Amino acid sequence: MLKRIRNIFSVALMSLLTVACGGNQVSEQAAATPENLPSHWPKGITYEIFVQSFADSNGDGIGDFNGMTSKLDYLADLGVEAIWLMPIMKSPSYHKYDVVDYKSVHPDYGTEEEFKKFVEEAHKRNIRVVIDFIINHTSHEHWWFKESAKGDFITDENGKKVKNPYRDYFDWMTEKEAKASIHWAKEAQGDSDNIIQWYQNPYNKEDKELFYGYFGDHMPDINYDNAEVKEAVFEIGKWWLAEMGIDGFRLDAAKHIFDHEEEKNHAFWVEFYNEMKTVKPDVYLVGEVWADSDIVAPYLQGLQSLFNFDSSYAITDACKDADGTGLIDNYNAISAKYQAVQPNYVDATFITNHDQNRAMSVLENDMDKAKMAASILMTFPGSPYLYYGEEIGMRGLKPDELIREPFLWAKDAKENTTWGKAEYTTFETVATAAAQQKDPNSILNHYKNLMHVRRAEDALNMGEMTTIQVEGASKAILAFERDYQGEKVLVFHNLGDQTESLNFKAGDFSKVVLDTKNNKVKDDSIELAAYSTLILKK
Repeated sequence: MLKRIRNIFSVALMSLLTVACGGNQVSEQAAATPENLPSHWPKGITYEIFVQSFADSNGDGIGDFNGMTSKLDYLADLGVEAIWLMPIMKSPSYHKYDVVDYKSVHPDYGTEEEFKKFVEEAHKRNIRVVIDFIINHTSHEHWWFKESAKGDFITDENGKKVKNPYRDYFDWMTEKEAKASIHWAKEAQGDSDNIIQWYQNPYNKEDKELFYGYFGDHMPDINYDNAEVKEAVFEIGKWWLAEMGIDGFRLDAAKHIFDHEEEKNHAFWVEFYNEMKTVKPDVYLVGEVWADSDIVAPYLQGLQSLFNFDSSYAITDACKDADGTGLIDNYNAISAKYQAVQPNYVDATFITNHDQNRAMSVLENDMDKAKMAASILMTFPGSPYLYYGEEIGMRGLKPDELIREPFLWAKDAKENTTWGKAEYTTFETVATAAAQQKDPNSILNHYKNLMHVRRAEDALNMGEMTTIQVEGASKAILAFERDYQGEKVLVFHNLGDQTESLNFKAGDFSKVVLDTKNNKVKDDSIELAAYSTLILKK
């Protein structure tokens, strides 16, 4: 029988796990406190926040910067190494993906000084801050577009007709020209179900030209063939890095800067990265390229990190079907494509994000399967992204407002936001964070333990992954080795609802790093409980 190291901490101190009734077991190293957990940024764990729904500090029902600042200790304790904020700039919409002022913060969220304080406090806890940068398009209410909409020519202060310098900040064509262009036809895609993309001028009905908007008539696309607007956008990015102190950008709609012109897209992001490095050499850029890996890979020429949508769907499918077959080979095949372009790329892995139905709902509100999805994410290679509330099992199905519902802190918590009526994540359907912190078997503590284990083990953060062949194992068994510079861990997941006896000799791997259900390790076999994870090392 292998030696097991069992450290039981009080719930109040660590919210760590408990004795034989199904609580996880972790090693002394893995049970490190948040203060001494190593950080592997940018190959670390990032937490995505929709500010509006996260934490309210002033009682107006809307999440804000001060509310997030008050929850930084919660995030640090959870094991978060970075925070990605969904859009925070001034915008007429609730989601704020249509910006009206790039050098601003939305007044609902607070002031520039409060945002800077949030960044400062995050940095004190060794947590980086990345913001959404929406530069494929603006709002139709942005002053650039209003000026552009005035037409090809405008009248100057002397009454003289002159060329409008803002007209070419956006793409304008007659309907005939648009129909003849490569931009006319459009199919619904993962990042947009909009199939119309040319629109009439909202400020001048007499204008015979239409403007281009991939995502809709309220989001006109910027024309990056215009060097002047491109330089203006670069300057804005540098301002956020230098003046506001952020660490990088999540780049929305990265493959649509030049629609249907991939090589120009790739070149643009190389230029963007080089420009941002002039003010912050270690700037972090993660791009949203919602496409197959063959299309995604070339973007790594300019972007260090890209979201792995293929892996996202593969994880939820594996847990839903209790079938880990091919999951490792699929991931490694994608990784090989990316490494061929950029050997040091940062793979942004995730289960779901703000544009997808929430993981818990995708997995039919099955807590066991949701925990297994977390277990796979936190033991696979990559840099995991955790969507706010995923750690408490928040639910949600589209439309988008219902996958961005308020976080539940406690039933009587003043910081609970109330901006929208929740239909999926309610006090009746989801246990609050406060309640889950007291429950060693909660999904919150499951995530916390996984995140602490991951950060404590270099092999889990940076190691290569190879399949472990387990003779006679069912398709529900997912087993692999992670190896970093000779430091190895063995990982076993049982995605199914039946206990399985694995014909496997652990040998020198005698130390239990994580055991979620008191699994039995014998000299020549492992008994792996249903919906459980076991991690071993030498």
